[in-house]
Amino acid sequence: MAGISEEDVRRVREASDLVALMGERTPLRQRGRDFWCCCPFHEERTPSCKIDPSTQLWHCFGCGEGGDVFSYVMKLEDLSFPEAVRWLAERAGIQIADAGPALPRGRKARLKEVCKKTAEFYHLQLMRSKSTEAAQARAYLGGRGLGGSVPADWDLGFAPGRGTLVRHLRQLGFTNEEMVEANVALSSDGRGLRDRFYNRVMFPIRDVQGECIAFGGRVVGQGEPKYLNSQETPIFHKSEVLYGLDKAKASMASTGIAVVVEGYTDVIALSEAGVKNVVATLGTALTPRHIRALSRHAQKRIVYLFDGDAAGQRAADRALQFIDRTMTPEAGRSQIELCAVTLPDDLDPADFVRERGVEKLRSLLDDAQPLLKYGIERRLARFDLSTAEGRNRAVGEALAVLAPIKDSLLAKDYAVQIAGKVRAREEDVLEMLAALKPPASLPDQGRGAGSELSGASGASGRPAATGAQEFASSSTSSRASTGAPALPSSERNRLRFEREFLCLMARRSDLAMSHLGVLSQTAWHLPLHERAAATLLDVMAEEPGLGAAETVARAEAREPGVARILTSGALSGAQDDTTFASFLAEELSIGDLEDQLAAMQEQLKNADSLPEEVSRSLFESVMGLGEELRARRLSHAAEQRKIGHAPDEG
Repeated sequence: MAGISEEDVRRVREASDLVALMGERTPLRQRGRDFWCCCPFHEERTPSCKIDPSTQLWHCFGCGEGGDVFSYVMKLEDLSFPEAVRWLAERAGIQIADAGPALPRGRKARLKEVCKKTAEFYHLQLMRSKSTEAAQARAYLGGRGLGGSVPADWDLGFAPGRGTLVRHLRQLGFTNEEMVEANVALSSDGRGLRDRFYNRVMFPIRDVQGECIAFGGRVVGQGEPKYLNSQETPIFHKSEVLYGLDKAKASMASTGIAVVVEGYTDVIALSEAGVKNVVATLGTALTPRHIRALSRHAQKRIVYLFDGDAAGQRAADRALQFIDRTMTPEAGRSQIELCAVTLPDDLDPADFVRERGVEKLRSLLDDAQPLLKYGIERRLARFDLSTAEGRNRAVGEALAVLAPIKDSLLAKDYAVQIAGKVRAREEDVLEMLAALKPPASLPDQGRGAGSELSGASGASGRPAATGAQEFASSSTSSRASTGAPALPSSERNRLRFEREFLCLMARRSDLAMSHLGVLSQTAWHLPLHERAAATLLDVMAEEPGLGAAETVARAEAREPGVARILTSGALSGAQDDTTFASFLAEELSIGDLEDQLAAMQEQLKNADSLPEEVSRSLFESVMGLGEELRARRLSHAAEQRKIGHAPDEG
C-alpha cells in the first residue's frame, strides 16, 4: 500500500479493539460471545449491529454495512483507508513510517497548522480583547442568541486586523509563503504581508474530521462585503466543504436526514436548539459534490431549508438543477431523496426558531416536499391562475421543471396534475411535455447529481445493481419494503446458508482450505455471493493463513461490496466450526443437486420431442438423482437436528 507499510497496518490492527471503539459511540450488549448495539449509521431502536470480538468484524443486519475496524473508522469519520490507519495509529500511540514521498502531505499538514493557530488567535481576541471592536463583536453574537458558551463550543473568534495575526504567526515560526498559501494573509506590493480578515466575527471552517482548513468572516457593523470567506487553497475547496459537517455527521447518520441552510449563524442556532443534523454551504449554491459528501452520512434524504427572502428564493430556483432521471421510479430505488421547504414571512432559520420555536421548525422539515413537487408549485405560484394569460404562462413554466425527466411516468403524472391546476386538457399538456427538450448536463456533474448517488447504468439503460442492492435483494424485509415479491422460503434458506458458509470461510481460512471445491463449484444464487467466493479463493491462494479481519479487508479491496456479505453471518453452530462448515457445505451441495433435478424434470415434460433413447436416459438419470437426493436428505436432516438449525417456515 502506497505510503504505509503492511507491517504498520498489521500493528495498528492488532492494537485496535473494535468492541471498545464502537462502545464509545453507542451502548453495547453482550449476547453469547458477540456484542450487539444500535447501528451508528442509521436510525433504529432495536440493536441490529453485531460485533464479533474474536474476529474483530462488525455487521449491521439493518442497513447491511459491515467490515473490520478500518472500514468502521472510514465510514464513521469519512476517511480514506490510509487516513483511517493513521487515525487509529494516533489513538494507539503507534508511529507510522511513511513508505512513500511525504512532501505533499507535510505541506497540507503545515497549512492546517497555520489555520489551527489562526483560529486559536481569533478566539482569544474575541474572548479576551478589551478593544471596542471586540466588544462590538461579542455584542453582535449576543444579539443573535450566540452568547454564553456558544463561542467556546464553536471556536468563534474576532479578527482585529492591522497585521496582528501576521506578527503572531511569525513568532510561531510560520513563513510568509505558508500564511499566504493558507489565505490568512495577503501580500501587498512593497509593503510586506497584511491580515486577510479585518474587524470581522470569525467562523472557523472545518473539514469532516474537525480540522480547521479555512475561515468565514462577518463584518462588525457596516461594511462590504458583509461576509468574506477564504479563497480556494490546497486544503479548502468551497464546492466540497460544508460548514458544520464535522459536528452534524453523527446526527445525520442516526436520523438518515441532512438539513442544508444558507449561513453559519443558522447552523449554530439550529444546532444549539437541538436540530443537530444541519450544515451550510459557503457562499455557493449546493453542488453535486456537496450532495455526495452528505449522502455518505445521511442516507434517507437531504432537505434544503430556504430563507423566505429574495436571496433564499433565488437559491431555491438554483436547487432545481438537481432534478434528473434518477428521481423516477424507472431508475430504481434512489439512495437519497432531495426535498425542499421555504420558511414563511421572510424569516431565516435562526429568526424562525427564536420567534416560533424549534418544534415548529421540525414540523416544517417533516413536511418538506420532494424537489419536483416543490419546484412545480413554486412556478405555478408566480402566476395568476384566475386569468387565461396567467394559466397559459404557468403551464409552460411548470412543465419546464419536468424537462430532465420528460419521458418518465412520474413526469406524465405531474403533467396531469399541472393540467388540473391550470384547467387545461390533459392531452394538450402531455403533448407539450413530450415536445420539451431535456437540458444539458451540469458541467460539474456530467450525469446529474442523482446519478452519482445511484450507481452506473447497465447496457439496458437501467441502473446496474450495486453490492448493497444485491445484498438487500436477498433479504425478505428489504424486498417487502420496496414492494418486490417475497422470495419463497426455500430460496430464503438457500441465500441464508450461502451467506453463512461464505462468512465461516472468511473467518476460518484453515477450514476454507478443506472446502475449496465447495467455494469454487457451488452454483451461487446471487452474483455478489459468487464474486465473494471467487475473491476469497484469490485472497487465500495469494496470502494463506490470514486472520478473519485481514481476509475480509483484502477481499473488500479486490471486490468492493463483498465485506457486507462476509460479515453478515448470524448463525453459530452448537457444534464446533468444523462440524458447522461440513453441514453448510452439504446443504449447498444438496441444493445444487435439487436445482439439477428440477432442470431435468423440466426437460422430461418435453420428452415427446426427444429421441426415445435420449428420453429414456433422461428418465433414468432423474430417477437415480432422486434416489441419491432422498438418501442425502435423510442423513442431512439428522445432522441438522443435531446442530439445531431449522429452515425458515415461511
